[in-house]
Amino acid sequence: VAPTIPVCEVPSSAMTGTVVELSCKETEGSPPSEYQWYKNGVPLLEKTGTGSARAANITYTMNKKSGTLLFNTVTRNDTGEYYCEASNGIGLSQKCSVKRMQV
Repeated sequence: VAPTIPVCEVPSSAMTGTVVELSCKETEGSPPSEYQWYKNGVPLLEKTGTGSARAANITYTMNKKSGTLLFNTVTRNDTGEYYCEASNGIGLSQKCSVKRMQV
């Protein structure tokens, strides 16, 4: 079953230095969807181990299975327009509407 449009939870504002979690979920897809977050239209990298992520100065953890995007300490650089995309290899992937987070 192809995924439906996911529900994205993105806070409209956040204080710098706080922990912020964005979530994305859809329940119709079978097999279960994987989720990809985008910021300002650019796909966010999944943090894998230490090497590449540290070099890219990544301050978040993205879990493709649960759809969460977790910032341990948000900075002003994390301000932007976020959306996520659900896909499970069946039918078209689905995106939620873009939401702006102001830090």
